[in-house]
Amino acid sequence: QVPLVQSGGGSVQAGGSLKLACVASTVTICMGWFRQAPGKEREAVARITVGNGPAYYADSVKGRFTISQGDAVNTVTLQMNSLKPEDTGVYYCAAGYSCSDWRSLDSWGQGTQVTVSS
Repeated sequence: QVPLVQSGGGSVQAGGSLKLACVASTVTICMGWFRQAPGKEREAVARITVGNGPAYYADSVKGRFTISQGDAVNTVTLQMNSLKPEDTGVYYCAAGYSCSDWRSLDSWGQGTQVTVSS
């Protein structure tokens, strides 16, 4: 398990932007984000190989969200633009020792609420 600490999130109107950040306390290979809307299962959002490797996105966020390496090692940010009400949910930072697929991310942050109003 990789200890993760998240920050950011909040409430915004549709079309607005928010940014999330996550710091891993130990060395890891892959970091990413998942989200869970009320009454729905957790879904993948984005992941990136630490060291500015390739990034992968869920189809629902492509072109609107950007995952990036932070200034410090083992930090990532998620810039969310053109937000839609359906982006509302609890966002979880995730990390793992492989970036081969979404299931490789098996450590979780505490979660942060993102609310987009119409």
